[in-house]
Amino acid sequence: MSLIKILRKTCRKSLFTTPSHGQKYFIFNKFRNFYKYDISETDFYNPQEALKEAQQHASKIYGTKSTFFLTNGSTSGIIAAVLACVQKNEKVLIWANSHPCHSNAVKLAGGIPVYFEVPLSSEWDVPLATPVENLEKCLVNEKIKAVIITSPTYEGIVSDVRAIKTLCEKYETYLIVDEAHGALYPFSENLPESAVKIADFTIQSLHKTAGGLNPTALLHCNCNLDPEKAISMINTTSPSYPLLASIEANINFLNSKRGKKQLETLISNIKSLKENCCNCEFFGDDVTKILVKHKNCTGYELSKYLYEKENIEDEKTNSKSTMLLCGIGTGEKKLKRLENALKKM
Repeated sequence: MSLIKILRKTCRKSLFTTPSHGQKYFIFNKFRNFYKYDISETDFYNPQEALKEAQQHASKIYGTKSTFFLTNGSTSGIIAAVLACVQKNEKVLIWANSHPCHSNAVKLAGGIPVYFEVPLSSEWDVPLATPVENLEKCLVNEKIKAVIITSPTYEGIVSDVRAIKTLCEKYETYLIVDEAHGALYPFSENLPESAVKIADFTIQSLHKTAGGLNPTALLHCNCNLDPEKAISMINTTSPSYPLLASIEANINFLNSKRGKKQLETLISNIKSLKENCCNCEFFGDDVTKILVKHKNCTGYELSKYLYEKENIEDEKTNSKSTMLLCGIGTGEKKLKRLENALKKM
């Protein structure tokens, strides 16, 4: 029985268990249905077994050795991956400007962070791909246990994960890829290649582009290590089964004909927007990240115009460009509105 089917079953028992709302007492009425489906790990229908089966099914979909559901975001996945492969005083190579969870993970493992640099685009004011040569310089001079790279970047710049994996194998180093913003990659040939079948550990955020609830995420493993013990060290023993079931449903949707069709429609609509906005420039490897700039204004000015004049809020902006994040829930109407706003500039 899947997690989704378990939560569909109506509880008619008088519950003297956690959670204490008993699935019938709704303190916040707008979340009424969430309360109804909020079950305990001691539930009669054995949700732990259903979770195990759901994760095994997900692993088959992604083609990984194992896949784990996370309800504390990609942050918990990064930490678990580092804890699984790094011991005290072992060195971990991380990007100097990476997400704070990268360095925090190394600290929690008792490891030693070693930093590498990523070049910055002077035209777009965004970090570029991780240079393989920068990594090799560090790997030659230091005994590195694991390398963490961010691909794609926040703005949709993708690194050559295959080349980096080959380099890591040469130096007997584990490769951890923070693919938080690339959760849609495994489901379309029109998006960059995902790291899930390449890296030792790949972490994805379903909530960023794949339509998942905050803070659902995935940890994929393709090496001889089992991160389950590390995950249990940092996760609660009282997980949210509604969130876990939403992950199962999310993956099933992305892998379905309907989900894949919706993704291809999204990609087609964004490409159409970029082709029609002749007064703008676009950049990046990931079409779902609309990184845009206009020759007559700065990124900050463009962001301000969109927000104040067109009621459009971007995800991130800088001195040169503005990034608008799209995902599986970005409809054609919303994209047309953005297209019309950019054409007015």
